[in-house]
This record gives sequence, C-alpha cells and structure tokens, in this order.
Amino acid sequence: MLMDARRFAALPDPFPMWRGGALHGARIAYETWGELNPARDNAVLLFTGLSPPAHAASSNADSTEGWWEGMVGPGLAIDSNRFFVLCVNSLGSCFGSTGPASENPATQAPYRLEFPDLSIEDIARAGFETLRSIGIERTCAIIGPSLGGMVVLAYAAQFPHSTRRVISISGTAAASPFAIALRSIQREAILRDPDWHGGAYTDERPPATGMRIARKLGMMTYRSAAEWRERFGRAPVPEDLRDTAPFAPEFAVQSYLETHARRFVRAFDPNCYLYISRAMDRFDLAAHGGSNRAALLRSGVEQALVIGVESDMLFAIGEQRALAESFSAAGIATQFAPLTCIEGHDSFLIDIASFGKEIRSFLALS
Repeated sequence: MLMDARRFAALPDPFPMWRGGALHGARIAYETWGELNPARDNAVLLFTGLSPPAHAASSNADSTEGWWEGMVGPGLAIDSNRFFVLCVNSLGSCFGSTGPASENPATQAPYRLEFPDLSIEDIARAGFETLRSIGIERTCAIIGPSLGGMVVLAYAAQFPHSTRRVISISGTAAASPFAIALRSIQREAILRDPDWHGGAYTDERPPATGMRIARKLGMMTYRSAAEWRERFGRAPVPEDLRDTAPFAPEFAVQSYLETHARRFVRAFDPNCYLYISRAMDRFDLAAHGGSNRAALLRSGVEQALVIGVESDMLFAIGEQRALAESFSAAGIATQFAPLTCIEGHDSFLIDIASFGKEIRSFLALS
C-alpha cells in the first residue's frame, strides 16, 4: 500500500513573489513529527536541499526511509519527543508544492515557463506562511542544509524575531563564482537538450540527456576527490553492467554516476530544477540591509550554529566561516563547526553521527 504522510498548506492568495508577479491558489506540501506543545513554542522548521521532498524521516503515517533518517525522530538529534518538527517541500519543487510543473489556475495547463521568477526569499516566505496556517508565529529553530542553509538566512532576514535559533548547514550567504559557473553549465545542458522544447516537454519524453549530465556534474561536486578515490579507486565496471558500445563506461565510478543520474531523471521535473538552480545563484543575504551583518542584526535571532565541511568544494568552508563571523558581528551567540568529513558537500546526508552531535548539543542549549 502506498503511504503518504504529506499535508498541504494553502498559501495566501495572492502570494507575492520577491522578484515580481504572484501565485494564486498555491500550496506547500509538508510533513510533521512530534507534537506541538500548549505554548506553541517548540516548533522546528526544516528546509531541504535542492531535490528532496518533505519526507525527511519515517513516521507512523509513512514508514519509508526519509532523506534525513537517523537525524529526525524520537530521541534523535532533532528530537520529536521534545520538538514539533515540520519539514516543507520547497516552493518551486515538484513533490506536492506549487512549482513550474503545477497547474496554472489561469490556463488549466502546467505553468512551465509562465511560473514567476523564483527566489530563495519566496521559498522562505512559503515556509513562514505554512507555519502561520497552523497557528505558529515563532519557531524554536529553523534548520536547513545546502539550499536550505541559504533559505534559513532569507527567513531570518525577512521575518525579524520569528525564530530563536538558526542552524545553517553547508549553505552560504551568497553563491560563489564557482557554484554559479557550475550551475550555469548544468542548466545549459538541459536548455540545449532538443527534448526540452522551450520548457514544453512531455512527461513521456523529458530532456533526459540534459538532466543526466546536469546531475552527474552535481554529483561530482557533492562528494570529494578523496572519497571517490577511497570508494572506487580504479575499479572496473561490474561484469553485469558492461557495455560493448564505443566509449562505454569502463570504471565503476562511471556506472555509479550513470545509475544516480537516471534515477534523478525519473524523479525530478526539469523546469523545477532550472528555477531552483537559478534562485540559488541569485541569492545574496546582503540585499536585506546592505551587508550580511546588517541583515542579521535586525533578525532578532538569539543563537546560531553554522556547520561546514572541510572537503566541501561546492559550498566552501571559508563561506561557512564568513557566515559565522557575520552572525557574531551581529551580536548573535554563534557556534561554528568545521567538520573533517571525507564525503564533501553531501556529508550531512551521510555522516549523521558527526552532524547529529553538533545539532543535538546546540538544541540542548537553554
């Protein structure tokens, strides 16, 4: 039996977008763990990376493994015995929240490229309005890795005194030139795929080649060279996966990338990918006040935890350090945790023990 723990929050109608335009009849998909206490002050809002749904962890309503299984749940670092945890699927995504693949109520056809420009600020506002729809005005903490690490900053900047604590994991206050360049190539791979058709592709024939290339490029930066070397070395493609076609993959690392890329093509909508990718490039926390410090100074945040990974090439550790310094400069009690995980940017999905230790300790603070 198919299990689905998602709930849906209607966004205000109209829902104004940061760069102009508005959505009508928009909604956000979310899942929850734990119970909201009578004072309604134990809520933890969780934003995701680029591609995950709201299903962060298993629950009685959906026992399938979540993308942050082992981190969210009873007795875990984000303890659902103590907190009411709510994870949103990002506005603009394709797992239940309104995005380019959703039906445009004005045309009864998918939005596609008629979807308004998407910004990190819009994703943050959608999370804020999701909480308000169930009567929560202030959170105990907001947490986000990767894309989510950027969203929590936009949230704090836009909605002063709306959260006591911020945990930004492998995020950034503004995209680096390296990340912008990488994502531009990923988007170009999709845009130049003949099956993209100006965004008007069909479900039966999406721009699969472009999506596969984009995902492979991403996978190369989500992990580290040291991990690739340790995990695969120069091992050949397994016998049962060998192909005799010219220039077919010869090494195990190639077949690994291909397997994950094909899985991504089946799971994620290309236009949603394009919109979210561009939003990440455009974000700049300093736009909220003239500097990162000014943006955070007015946020009303009491405590912050910034976690980075030394081997992360996509969101470099220097970006995490600079962000922590901005929090401190704004008078916010700040902890900076530079971790030595070998898995690169994706470490937060893999080294649950190391990340969980930092998050658990931080959330235990009074």
